[in-house]
Amino acid sequence: MASEFYDIRTLRGSRTKIVLDNGKLEEINQAPFQGAAVRALSGGAWGFVTRDDVTGLDEDVALARRIARKIDRREDLTLAQATPGRSVVVAAKKDPKDLSLEEKVALLRGIEDAAKVEGVTSTQAVYAEMDFTVHYSSSEGLDLETKMTRVGFVISAVAHRNGLYQTDGEGRSGVGGLELFEHEDPFALAREVGGTAVALLDAQAPKGGTYPVVLDQELAGVFVHEAVGHATEGDIILEGDSCLEGKLGQRIGSELVTVKDDPSLMKNGYYPFDDEGSLAQETVLVENGVLKSYLNSRETAARLGGVPRNARAEGLDRPVVRMSNTYIANGDWKLGEILEELGDGVYLSGSRGGQVSTGEGVFQFNAKRGYLVEKGEKKRLLRDVSLSGKILETLMHVRAVGNDLKFNSGRCGKAGQLVPVSDGSPHLLVAEATVGGAG
Repeated sequence: MASEFYDIRTLRGSRTKIVLDNGKLEEINQAPFQGAAVRALSGGAWGFVTRDDVTGLDEDVALARRIARKIDRREDLTLAQATPGRSVVVAAKKDPKDLSLEEKVALLRGIEDAAKVEGVTSTQAVYAEMDFTVHYSSSEGLDLETKMTRVGFVISAVAHRNGLYQTDGEGRSGVGGLELFEHEDPFALAREVGGTAVALLDAQAPKGGTYPVVLDQELAGVFVHEAVGHATEGDIILEGDSCLEGKLGQRIGSELVTVKDDPSLMKNGYYPFDDEGSLAQETVLVENGVLKSYLNSRETAARLGGVPRNARAEGLDRPVVRMSNTYIANGDWKLGEILEELGDGVYLSGSRGGQVSTGEGVFQFNAKRGYLVEKGEKKRLLRDVSLSGKILETLMHVRAVGNDLKFNSGRCGKAGQLVPVSDGSPHLLVAEATVGGAG
C-alpha cells in the first residue's frame, strides 16, 4: 500500500483524420503530438500536472507534490498493490504509412460511394488513424512502454422521403493497421448502411408495450456495457451512484449470464497495461448471474478490495476507472432456436445510443431497427424503436444466451474523456421488456 507516490506518463505519436461529406473533402488533418502527465500522491491528496514538453519532468513531480500538499485533505488515501505490466510493441500487419494520404482519401471515397444506393440522399465517411508510444514510470520502479497503431472508419447514410428522415451508420476500429479493411468488408458494410436507411422509410413504428424480445449482438453488447459495466466501476460504487453497490456475492441476473471485462483481448479496448502501470487481465464481473467483482483503479481497489487493472485516461487526462472489452460470454443456443423459443415478440438490432441511470438502475436504449416476430420468424421491419426497463429485472429475465458472440468497437465517454472500447455479446432472449417508439 502506497501513501506517498508519483508516476509519469509520456505520449508521443501522430494522428490522421479524413472526413468526406456528400463526396466533398471536408477535413484532412495529419499532426504529431507529444506530452507528459505527472501525478503525485502526498498528504492524502493528488496533485496533477501536464505539459507539452517531455523533458525535465523532475520539476513537475515536485510541483505535483506541492499541489497535493496544498489540498491538505489529511485522510488516509492509499493505493492497492498491483501486478506490474509488461512492455509491448504491437506491430501493424499492414502499416498505414505505406499508403499515401491521397490513397487513403481514395479508399474512403470508395466506401462513401458504396453507401449511395438508390434512395440515399446524404452520406458521410470518416477515416481515423493514430500511431503512438506510451511510456509509464513510477516511484515504485516501474518502467514500461507500449507502441501501437489504431485505425478506424465510420460510414453513415441518410434517406429522405415526404418529410421523413431515416439514418443508419456503422463504424469499425481496432488495434493494428490497414488489415482492418481485410477483416471487415467496408464496401459491403457501406451498401448495407445505405440499404437499411432506405428500407426504414417503409418500416412501421412499433406499438408500445411489454414484449418478449431478442437482442442482437450489438444492442446486447451496448446493454452490458452501459447497464452492467458502468455500474461495476469502482469510482461509481464509491460515489453511491450504482445499483450494484453492496451486492458482491449476490445473484443479480439469470444463471445464464456471465459478464467479463478483458483488456488483454486484441479488440478495440486493448491495452497491455493500464494508465497506472497495472497488468491487463480478465475480470469476471458476473458469473452465472452472481456479481463477482468490480472494476478498479489502485485507489478504488484499496477501498473496495479487488484487483486494480482498469485505470484509463484519454491522452494526458487523469486516469479514472474505465471498461475495456466488456462482454457477455457465449451460451449454448443457436439463433434459430432462440427465435423459435421467442415465438411471438420483437427482435431488436443495432444501437443508436440511449440513457442509463446506474444509481436508479434504469435504462432506455434506441435500436437502429426492429422486426416483429411471429411464430419464430422475422416479419415486419420496425423503425424508431426503443428498449427500456430496470437493469436487474432485465438481467433476471434472460431466458436464452446464444453461441454467436460478436464484438462491436466504439468509444466510451466518462469524466469528459473518450477512450476506445469494445462491447460484445451473443444474441439474448429476454422474457419481458418494454418496447416503444424511440422518440
